[in-house]
Parts: sequence; structure tokens; C-alpha cells
Amino acid sequence: MIESLLIANRGEIARRIIRTAKRLGIRAIAVHSEADAGMPFVLEADEAVCVGPANPAQSYRNTEAILAAAKQTGAQAIHPGYGFLSENADFARAVEANGLVWVGPSADAITAMGDKINARNLMAEAGVPVAPGTTDPAATVEAALDAAATIGYPVMVKAAAGGGGMGMAVANDEAGLRTEYDKVRGFAERMFGDGSVLIERYFPRVRHVEVQILGLADGRVVALSERECSVQRRNQKLVEEAPSPAVSPELRERFLAAAVKAGEAVNYRNAGTVECLLDPTTGEFFFLEMNTRLQVEHPITEIIHGIDLVEAQLRIASGEEVEIPLTTSGHAIELRVNAEDPKRFLPGPGAVKTWVEPTGEGVRVDSGYAEGTTVTPNYDSLMAKLIVTGATRDEAIERARAAVAGFEITGPKNNLPFFAELLENAEFLSGDYDTGIVGRMR
Repeated sequence: MIESLLIANRGEIARRIIRTAKRLGIRAIAVHSEADAGMPFVLEADEAVCVGPANPAQSYRNTEAILAAAKQTGAQAIHPGYGFLSENADFARAVEANGLVWVGPSADAITAMGDKINARNLMAEAGVPVAPGTTDPAATVEAALDAAATIGYPVMVKAAAGGGGMGMAVANDEAGLRTEYDKVRGFAERMFGDGSVLIERYFPRVRHVEVQILGLADGRVVALSERECSVQRRNQKLVEEAPSPAVSPELRERFLAAAVKAGEAVNYRNAGTVECLLDPTTGEFFFLEMNTRLQVEHPITEIIHGIDLVEAQLRIASGEEVEIPLTTSGHAIELRVNAEDPKRFLPGPGAVKTWVEPTGEGVRVDSGYAEGTTVTPNYDSLMAKLIVTGATRDEAIERARAAVAGFEITGPKNNLPFFAELLENAEFLSGDYDTGIVGRMR
């Protein structure tokens, strides 16, 4: 087993990894920016190293500084968490080139899945359903128009190198495609350094369902249950639940089989997620992307399966066998508590004056902040994940209502009022909702 672990991340996911590392007797090493010097994850680590100023490019994405910190502290392995460098194949290669253990999939798998067009083509070859779309980048707006004419409007215009819901726009007609193509291409060049654009069929009513996979040290790929991720704003997830209320046992088997095929197609190792779009009317689903890292929403899978996914990651990276409980029990819901306006979802950073987390049966809080800390505009607005579980979906929702009411935050803006509204929304309560639910609430 790995004996010392550097966590190349911050906030709640750094605390989450530190918690498991300490339970396993692994020395946990944090890296942090100057702005994060007093944050809980820094104080809870066995050792901490400042790697640069607040700007992520100079700290949490500074590969040279992070590798230097690993050398300085004698770290044996690096866990990237999610975001920042977690899906950076060059960083993964650099970690291993420096004689360290990379807690994640191979750099080749990250590269293969990092480009949406390449990923689509690989999945199609492996027999995983993909939505109608381009097999090569649409290099010009004329090429995009030709593709859309074949696929049929509306279409999704997507940055091929994008991820996490960024670099996406819908075009309903030729005029819209001309406008959105230029916007997405420009955004992709600025954000990802790659302006390649994919044109794909857009489904006006669709659900976002994903499957957790684990590529084991012995070469096998196993799929755990699915997660429902359809409560979104601007293609960014707000609420997830497991299992999905839209997935029947027969459909679940098809989802899991496709996810295993996807992992096997790239010789996947460690934790990953196969994301799909589900047409609730026909029961058809299509590959969306594979996230080659631990997901923000991994706790709900942990709860219903009775597994610690971070521990599984560390054991796989150490070459150890992992017991995977494939049966599930109960229902779990995760609410992403963000520092943002609950109406327009605009960021609202600030100093945390009050921070009181809810407690009680079936309630778990994975938080990155505490009273006296400050949510700065330098990083993602996620402050905490409120995770609730119950024997049934109805019980989980009831506990979620109580937990939301009992979560007290003052200082930065927060979206707890939105969750209180959602948990009374008839469409959400029915379980028959789709990715447009937040727009209909607003």
C-alpha cells in the first residue's frame, strides 16, 4: 500500500481524500495556494506545502511546483482529485516519469477520452451507442452547416477538448449555428488551447445518467450502479441521485454493459465515469463522455454500495485487489452547496461568518469551508456537498428537506433556498424530470 500521498487539489475533495488516507495510515500531504493557507484541508493534512499565489495557473495547475513539493516531502504518490490537473495526461506522465505513483487511469486513457470526437469514435467501434454526430472536427462553419444538414436540427455545438459541461451550445437553425460555432470555437481556443468543434444531435428532452466504473489492478473493468444527474444549470450539475428513478432493471443492465465496454476499449484502470444521455421516451441512451477521474458526486455511489471509492483508488494504484460490492441498498441524493445566487446562479463569494452543518441519521456533509474561512473568486464556487440517504427515495427527500433547513451559512451567497424549492417541486418529486427542470423552475 502507498505510504505517503500528495493531494494535488484543494477544498472539499482534498479533505475527503485526506480522511481516507489517514484511516488507512497513509501520510497525507497537502499543497495549497497563498490564498488557501488557513483552509481546513491544509490544517488537517500531516504536512502542507505552499505552491504559489491564488491564481490556479501559478499554484494548483503549476506542475513543476507540485512535483517539487512531492520531492521535498518524500511523497510516494499523487492523487489529483477532480478539476485542475486531474485529466491532464502530460501531468500524469510527468508524475510517473518522476518515479511517483499516479492515482488515476493511464495517461493514454486520459488522452483517448480527452478529445470528444476521438472518444465518440472509439466508443462506436467498441459497440457503445453514440448519438448521431461528426466523426472528424468541423474545421469551418461551412463544414458544421453540412454536418447539421445531415444530422438534422437542433444540434449541439461542442468543444472537442471540453469537459464538465463547458464549451457547449445549442443551435436550432442555420443562423443559430453560424453564431454558436464562432462562440464555441473561440471559447475552446481560450479555455482549452484547442478550437476543435464537434456537431452532434441535440435532444430537447433528455436525462443525464452516468455509470461509475473501476478498472482493477488485474485488468478487469467493473461497473457499479448509475447516477442521475439531470438537475443542472448551464450544463453544470446541481443535484445527483442514485439509483436513477428513470432506470429500470433491464435498462440498468444495458447501461452497465455499455460502461464496461467503454472502459475495456481503453484498458481503463482506477476510477472513472461513463456519462450518457437517456431519451426517457424511447429508452435509448447515447455515450456523452468519459470522465477519467473521481467525480464530484461519487459519495452517492459510495453510500448505496457500501464502498469507499477513494480507498479503492488507492488500492488499485498500489496493485492490490479490491472487493467490489455490486449490490445496492437504499437511495442517496447529493446537493451541491455553492457560493452563488439561488435565483440566477451567479457567483457570490465572501467571508464565511456562520457555518453550521446539519446532522442526523442519513446525513453526510463533505465540506471545504468553515466559519472564519473565505470563499474567494479564484476557484470553483462549490463550498460543500450535502449528501442524504434513506431506505427509499421518499425518505431520502424528506431527510434532505430537514438537512437543507438545518444548514446555516452566512457571509457568501448560497443556493440552499433553491434546494428547498426543488425538494417541494412536483416534477422533481415525481422522479419524471429531465435536464430542463431548472429552467422550468425559473
